[in-house]
Amino acid sequence: MDETARSEKRRMRRRLLDARRAMDSGERERAGSVVRDALTDLPWLAMSGTVACYHSVGTEPGTHRLITALWKRGTYVLLPIFLPDGNLDWAAYDGPESLAPAGHGLLEPTGHRYGVGAPATVDAMVCPALAVDRSGGRLGRGAGCYDRALALRGPHCPAIAVVYDDEFVDEVPGEAHDLRVDAVITPGGGLRVFDSGVWPDRNRGD
Repeated sequence: MDETARSEKRRMRRRLLDARRAMDSGERERAGSVVRDALTDLPWLAMSGTVACYHSVGTEPGTHRLITALWKRGTYVLLPIFLPDGNLDWAAYDGPESLAPAGHGLLEPTGHRYGVGAPATVDAMVCPALAVDRSGGRLGRGAGCYDRALALRGPHCPAIAVVYDDEFVDEVPGEAHDLRVDAVITPGGGLRVFDSGVWPDRNRGD
């Protein structure tokens, strides 16, 4: 079963990455604006002290505007640092000058590192994906680093994936170690929340 799922994942990744490469820059720009607006409009996120995010690269939907907006209003934004063992360390974003090239087009924060366990301390996690399905199943790039990071977050910390419209699909192939997300953002559909029981508004009745 897992081997079948792995083969299906590889085929889906190739197709989705090819589609991203063929996309024009305007779609990426629009995605960045939607991501920023959808999340900064959330009342509970406005009161959050710490948000884990990622600095988009290449053909990924843009997160730079979101990071800047959160940082400017005083939210503590943690960004990932990819470790040789496949895990993620985390350090704070403190403006564009706090980032440095890290290979493969990536920019990573250069400040104090908070360790692999930092997701346990955040109020929300915004994570990359290649596809998300209608039950919150997430397809990543295959390294597993975000599955491991998602497993470390606290029980009331929602995970929010960012994908393009065509990447919100009926079903993604899954394996036992794959973790679901609690919401997804697409440029055309904005924010969609899944019935996971983790979304703060639903827990608190805000």
